Amino acid sequence: MTHVVLVLTPGVHLLDLAGPAQVFSTAAGLGRPYRLSYVGERERIDSAQGLPVQAQTEWPGDLGPDDLLVVPGWRCPRGMLPPPFSQQTLARLAAHHAAGGTVAGVCSGAQALGEAGLLDGRRCTTHHELQDELARRFPRAKVVRDVLFTADDRVITSAGIASGIDLSLHLLAVRHGPAQAAQVARSMVVYTRRNGDEPQASAVLRYRSHLDDTVHRVQDLIDARFTEPLTLDHLAAAAGVSARTLTRVFTRATGGLTPLRYQQTLRLERAEHLIAHGTTTETAAHQVGFTDPRMLRRLRSRTPG
Repeated sequence: MTHVVLVLTPGVHLLDLAGPAQVFSTAAGLGRPYRLSYVGERERIDSAQGLPVQAQTEWPGDLGPDDLLVVPGWRCPRGMLPPPFSQQTLARLAAHHAAGGTVAGVCSGAQALGEAGLLDGRRCTTHHELQDELARRFPRAKVVRDVLFTADDRVITSAGIASGIDLSLHLLAVRHGPAQAAQVARSMVVYTRRNGDEPQASAVLRYRSHLDDTVHRVQDLIDARFTEPLTLDHLAAAAGVSARTLTRVFTRATGGLTPLRYQQTLRLERAEHLIAHGTTTETAAHQVGFTDPRMLRRLRSRTPG
């Protein structure tokens, strides 16, 4: 069971909080082992939008490396002010990361991570109105602009508001594969669109920075069923275009990948994850949809690293 703890402060933005909460609660409803807790330094948390939120003041006592701490953003009417967290709360964030856990900040939540010492030397981002101040306040941080989120050594930050959903879907894709993230996204009636500018991001992220709705629909289908045989004609019919048109727009949107190559990339990435966790090449090949393990070996031999 993975524990997701949302760390709340007065003035919290509701969507910064609700986006990640909805993603992980939806995943739990689909059978994934997630439970959510909401902690704060007071029981009543008045949100920026006026709706009060109930929090628990006692932290869960059984947090481990697989668990996740998320700091939603709060209203910053005059730019970034010192985060309204005590040193004890900031120390908890730092200690969880030091113990191997993942810590995430949505919008101005990145500042809490900075005050906890987690942004030094790492890529990070925040809402575009706060990026200059984040860079000024934490000069050792590598502030990345014009991206939805960043991930660097189990420190995850997002641009704010709705991008907390993208951050959370990314974490699902990393932990459970793109099909799970796509299933949750479809349940929430959102695309599994992610930032495509991160050099270490997964294939689902690298090829999702375009704005072509037809290609996004096809990618949603491939993400959900990448282990199955998917013909070009089937994908084109699902998108309501010809096979020739799909190949043309898909290649243009993804920077050169055909739908088949995109599917192979997802299979290869998932297979590498399985192999890294002790699965044999033959078993991994079959689990990701290759009928012949030699195909997986050929793809691995062509991929640097």
